[in-house]
Amino acid sequence: MENLISLVNKIQRACTALGDYGEASALPTLWDSLPAIAVVGGQSSGKSSVLESVVGKDFLPRGSGIVTRRPLVLQLHKSDEGTREYAEFLHLPRKRFTDFAAVRKEIQDETDRETGRSKQISSVPIHLSIYSPNVVNLTLIDLPGLTKVAVEGQPDSIVHDIENMVRSYIEKPNCIILAISPANQDLATSDAIKISREVDPTGERTIGVLTKIDLMDKGTDAVDMLEGRAYRLKFPWIGVVNRSQADINKNVDMIAARRREREYFNSTPEYKHLAPRMGSEHLAKMLSKHLETVIKSKIPGIQSLINKTIHEIETELTRLGKPVAADAGGKLYAIMEICRSFDQIFKDHLDGVRPGGDRIYNVFDNQLPAALKRLQFDKQLSMENIRKLITEADGYQPHLIAPEQGYRRLIESTLITIRGPAEAAVDAVHSLLKDLVHKAVSETLDLKQYPGLRAEVGAAAIDSLERMRDESKKATLQLVDMESGYLTVDFFRKLPQDVDKGGNPTHSIFDRYNDSYLRRIGTTILSYVNMVCATLRHSIPKSIVYCQVREAKRTLLDHFFTELGKMETKRLSSLLNEDPAIMERRSGLAKRLELYRSAQAEIDAVAWSK
Repeated sequence: MENLISLVNKIQRACTALGDYGEASALPTLWDSLPAIAVVGGQSSGKSSVLESVVGKDFLPRGSGIVTRRPLVLQLHKSDEGTREYAEFLHLPRKRFTDFAAVRKEIQDETDRETGRSKQISSVPIHLSIYSPNVVNLTLIDLPGLTKVAVEGQPDSIVHDIENMVRSYIEKPNCIILAISPANQDLATSDAIKISREVDPTGERTIGVLTKIDLMDKGTDAVDMLEGRAYRLKFPWIGVVNRSQADINKNVDMIAARRREREYFNSTPEYKHLAPRMGSEHLAKMLSKHLETVIKSKIPGIQSLINKTIHEIETELTRLGKPVAADAGGKLYAIMEICRSFDQIFKDHLDGVRPGGDRIYNVFDNQLPAALKRLQFDKQLSMENIRKLITEADGYQPHLIAPEQGYRRLIESTLITIRGPAEAAVDAVHSLLKDLVHKAVSETLDLKQYPGLRAEVGAAAIDSLERMRDESKKATLQLVDMESGYLTVDFFRKLPQDVDKGGNPTHSIFDRYNDSYLRRIGTTILSYVNMVCATLRHSIPKSIVYCQVREAKRTLLDHFFTELGKMETKRLSSLLNEDPAIMERRSGLAKRLELYRSAQAEIDAVAWSK
């Protein structure tokens, strides 16, 4: 029993150190899955005295009004006989308190640090561990006393604030409620019973404790309450007799107080038959035994949560990546591996494994043809421009057969307009490739780990794309210029030869340039230009794919790799400077994983030994 509760205490302390408890997370945590006992009661119900009786030490702050203003998570650890008693606070690691008056002062001081020297409350718990041969292994959570009205210096909302804080603990299904009620007040008005009934209507999780039995009016007793006739719970009520204020003022020790408590129940006729299950000592043993029973019943659920959480943490750690290697070779290898991952993701986008590559095809299949179709040749092939160029081409002698130079000049001036759509296609593909680089950077998980490397890889990839775009633009525009530089002769040879097109000796030179003749020239040139556009519609995409897409797949980071090999260790280290938030996250997850694996091994051992 003691080993099982000690194990839970150990896990709870580890959870607390990692912040993996209570309201620290919106998700179910290991802390939430571990059974604990929450002490609930109204102000002046004797709650603090009960806790001190269980511990056997004076260590809690006392006074009027709200004394407990922060939850106190109290873990009791039974030590070997003859060892010295001491206390430790989580916020003061490795500092042992052997003077329990100093423990009381530290509780008060730590409360003031969080809330100020006011009567405000805080939900941030104080964690205290007490090691003593005179205690049982137990975890108790002392909550602020419930109150009905706010006193001077307190906000009007404090009544609801305290109630909500208490409720946040006791509504958890793994919480055991220790409801403290004074026997000299009507049980129907008990704050502890009222709130316990709301969250545990069947009384399955509630253990009732009656205090101040010795202060009841003469002629009255608490037998009906202790025997469950006044209000029935699943577990028998336990009565305690705390030290009076006079005893506290006289520094009556706990050993003497417990002895007097036993004598009271043994010697009082009304309670003599109940004496074996009355008193603080019985309460402590009963709580410890009950806690052990609850823990055993919850082991399968705890195991399931631990296994699930371990899997989630391992997945998250994988996503965050491994810690940085220490040596230069390891750093270089790590960078190369990350770059290869990025490069593969980029290729996957181009090849259709991931989305995005289809947008490049859309440039070739829709945008480029549409741009070529939208070209307006009205200016180049207007009657005035045709007449001008044809006439100028004759020089001082008119052409004899056909105005060849005029044809060439008209064709060249028309084809040059195709450069615009060609350049636009190159730029459109370049823009899409840049988008895919940004996508690949964001999808390479390891790059998220290293902001410096992420920036360098992204910049290097964009620089490569810029160079590829420039080369692609040169090659693509050369295709257009080639069409202007050498005309397809067969096109003109296949045209029907009509004497009216020129060289008819029966017409004067001026008759040769009539509108009908010039329109035929314009129609012929437009047909040729349309033929060239149809050819370039297929050859421009080939040039772009060869110079940009194919090259990006082959050599996107080649220049970066060359520079990488020249870098010194310091520079390599700067590339692997990790985001501090990720480092902190990984460190926290690693510690949490260690905690959960340790808890898994120990709880599994307990489960197998049952």
